[in-house]
Amino acid sequence: MSDSTDDGSLSERIESVKNRAIIEVFEKEMTNMLFETLQKDMIAAMKAHDKPRKEAISALVSDVKKMAIDSGNREEIPEDMVNQVILKSLKTAQEQLDACPAERTDLKEEYQFRYDVIKEYAPKMMSEEEVRAYLSENFSEVLETKNKGQIMKAVMPALKGKAEGKLINQIVAEYC
Repeated sequence: MSDSTDDGSLSERIESVKNRAIIEVFEKEMTNMLFETLQKDMIAAMKAHDKPRKEAISALVSDVKKMAIDSGNREEIPEDMVNQVILKSLKTAQEQLDACPAERTDLKEEYQFRYDVIKEYAPKMMSEEEVRAYLSENFSEVLETKNKGQIMKAVMPALKGKAEGKLINQIVAEYC
């Protein structure tokens, strides 16, 4: 009788190893998906002779590669790293747009175009309602402390790149 249970547990372990292998392959493919999309879109812009679009996407690709090399992940670039670079570039483009003098319409158009291209690749940010639900669902104990510093310290790593920092700060301030 012990042989049949050993066979059952052995087959379960084999199935578990197979599942883990499948998940690892899937995760590896998913990590480079956004980066590959950027590269393919850059090539498409080159072929279409769309220089402004190519330059905007090329800058993103370059920034992602630089960050990957700096962090030692040159071969496997995680999607969260790509998203981090995109959000940083989006913020920079927004700052350029805001700082541009109103009489320089040519520059404003260029900056707006660059911002729009980068925005296409930016991850979707959580809405105010989603942030509230996420906080009450996952951080209810910390929220009860009414200590804003402690709450922000716990919440920010979980929501980094998923929601605007100003929005998180505003919602946490309401809880305190």
